[in-house]
Amino acid sequence: MELLAKQEYFKVERKVDRITQVDVEHKRYLELYPDKIKSKHREFPIEEILDISYREIGGEGAGLLYLHTTRGVFSYMLKSSPTHFIEIFKQRVKE
Repeated sequence: MELLAKQEYFKVERKVDRITQVDVEHKRYLELYPDKIKSKHREFPIEEILDISYREIGGEGAGLLYLHTTRGVFSYMLKSSPTHFIEIFKQRVKE
């Protein structure tokens, strides 16, 4: 299957023991294919994706990407702008 676009996102895991709290950041990717979008743990068929939106937080491209699906809205934390990813989705997939 042809990979159309890839968008880096981050998942923050908080580890707490009796004395300390540490945030561990995991780098992951959203992958756009002609028939689906995949994240590390989920797969969304294109037919279930209603829209993709983005809200910048704090400048410099950081923000939240929202996948609006028939199963609900899923958010992904980004450090860079997803403009290219969203454009490819709207041009190539949702024509």
